[in-house]
Amino acid sequence: MIGIKEFNKKITSLKNTRKMTKTMKMVSAAKFKRAHKAQISAEAYAHKITGLMGRLTGYGMVSHPLLNIKKAVTKCLVVIVTSDKGLCGGFNNNLIRKTRHWIAENPYKYTTFGMSFCGRRGYMSFRRSAKINKYYENITMKPTFDDAQKVVQDITEDFIMGNYDEVYLAYNRFDGPLTQTPVIEKILPLDVSSFTNVVKTQGPGAPILHNYSYEPEEKEILNFMVPKYLNFKVFFTLLENAAGEHGARMSAMDKASQNTGDLIDRYTLLRNRARQAAITTELIEIISGAEALK
Repeated sequence: MIGIKEFNKKITSLKNTRKMTKTMKMVSAAKFKRAHKAQISAEAYAHKITGLMGRLTGYGMVSHPLLNIKKAVTKCLVVIVTSDKGLCGGFNNNLIRKTRHWIAENPYKYTTFGMSFCGRRGYMSFRRSAKINKYYENITMKPTFDDAQKVVQDITEDFIMGNYDEVYLAYNRFDGPLTQTPVIEKILPLDVSSFTNVVKTQGPGAPILHNYSYEPEEKEILNFMVPKYLNFKVFFTLLENAAGEHGARMSAMDKASQNTGDLIDRYTLLRNRARQAAITTELIEIISGAEALK
């Protein structure tokens, strides 16, 4: 049976753990506030640039290497965006599990699967089983636009050179501080229909597609806009990942603090019962000894 001293050690350890989890929750809350602010600031721009791409490609202006669908699709690259650190609940595990299932569901469509990693957790999960294309270290905690440009530069070079026929982006879509949804989305070749759908759903005041005259030429505009769109798409994904990571860690640490408090209450009750049992035993021994002396 566990003695009072062992209960005291457990309770002290749990109290120290609760202090740590509460501190981590407060730190994550401060980081989440900054990351969420950056994500919200970029969301309006994401909507505008997607609408602009829809107006450019809505009537046949699709002459660009990154828009061309390849006839034979056999080689696929998956860029998975996770966090560098853990202790954030199922934030990384849900995405990794979804990616594994998605790969398992397409065993015959692609003869080659390559993987690039933004974030250490994804890399550690797939490093022994996947064909590693690139690993970008320390870019998910505090995303910068330069990091996104580096990722886009690498994947576009692989796509244009024919190393891969399709490129997918696996990430956690930020739905709120407590909710992140794993998403696997094709980013190369760019899907023109997704742009036009955004324009059509912008409401009654949405611009009507016309056959515009362009200055500069159409090719020059697309050469400028397509890389710009891809750069911002990856950057916005990194921002969503950062906000979701801090939100998930904040929620996980709050739950851990509650569970630790429940364990402290449970062990305190058991310690009190053990103490009461020890006192009762001592009283019985004293009374028994006194009776024996009579």
